[in-house]
Amino acid sequence: MNAVLISAEELRESTEKDLRLLDVRWQLGDPDGPQHYQNGHIPGAVFVDLDTELAALPSPARGRHPLPDPSRLQKCARSWGLCTGDPVVVYDAIGGMSAARAWWLLRWAGIADVRILDGGLPSWIRCGGELATGVEPDPAPGDIEFRPGRLPVIDADAVARWEGVLLDARAAERYRGEQEHLDPRAGHIPGAISAPSSENLDQDGCFLPEDLLRERFGEIGEAPVAVYCGSGVTAAHAIAALAVVGVQAALYPGSWSQWAHDPKRPVATGV
Repeated sequence: MNAVLISAEELRESTEKDLRLLDVRWQLGDPDGPQHYQNGHIPGAVFVDLDTELAALPSPARGRHPLPDPSRLQKCARSWGLCTGDPVVVYDAIGGMSAARAWWLLRWAGIADVRILDGGLPSWIRCGGELATGVEPDPAPGDIEFRPGRLPVIDADAVARWEGVLLDARAAERYRGEQEHLDPRAGHIPGAISAPSSENLDQDGCFLPEDLLRERFGEIGEAPVAVYCGSGVTAAHAIAALAVVGVQAALYPGSWSQWAHDPKRPVATGV
């Protein structure tokens, strides 16, 4: 176990009685996360809706998944049963791509002990973990107090002035501008480096071993790092992968969904 990830085996063997499990199953184009949860989830897990609980309302000016208001996020976290000092494990079924958003937000809000279940629900099933169906009883309301701002965030103006490393966590074809079905312009922020979050994972949907992640990000050096994606969701996955190897990166929450809607912002294509 490390400060970012927990394996399915470690979770099965955990004796932390106050451990909170959050099921963050969300995927672009798949609105059925609540049904997937009811069809089978880790016993005791609470379903968390990424669109409504882990993001503010979308807009062209702010992007598809703006950061939620801290007071609203705290209210949601209390409804999940989170109390001060509780360790938290977040998971999904797509290699942590959506769960990383919850990991990042809770760390940003001041919760130190938040980990992503490495490999998500498939890893839990592979190691013999049991599943519960239906809906869990509502947890007792929590008392968590958030202290937002514990992880670095940058806005579009800061991105335009960024002198460090800027990583684009989207698929490479979107970075190159060959494919864009979500936003009004195709391409990437000038100066950004393509670093798809999908390449942080092995064939089983688990994060690559630390030595391979270190090799993957080895050319970053000592420069400050910032990450964006389509709407600030999978960028959190890249930030988690960087954290595994001891690199802190800033998140650009508006990401391409904000940048591409602003005609004043330049766009680059190709490699």
